[in-house]
Amino acid sequence: MGDSRIGVALSDPTGAIVSPLDAITRASLDDDLAAIAGLAQEHNASAIVVGLPLSLSGGLGPQGRAVRDFIRALSESSAVPVHSQDERFSTVEAERLLREAGHAPSRNKGLRDSAAACVILQSYLDARNNRR
Repeated sequence: MGDSRIGVALSDPTGAIVSPLDAITRASLDDDLAAIAGLAQEHNASAIVVGLPLSLSGGLGPQGRAVRDFIRALSESSAVPVHSQDERFSTVEAERLLREAGHAPSRNKGLRDSAAACVILQSYLDARNNRR
């Protein structure tokens, strides 16, 4: 979740395939929460995963604290559970994947943000499946 956009990704019901959706352009907190809730409802999501920007040492900096507060607000307003996932290096990985696919990530920041959301969601699903 950035200051301008929120990257969005969706997995299939089995959790095997992760796909990007159009990024949400940030507005107000209420509008952002409503947009996410609307997407969750539209796609029958069983959970929402939010990338949590941790520092390299694993701590929360100013952006991490802001996202933690956003997660709290989303949890309070969401009909489905909200989980956080470490998002360290997700944008770097997303840019690498986009370049390999022939896209210029610097030209379409919404695509980059949603590709990073795919990386975060896939990481969450992989970690969940490894716990089973």
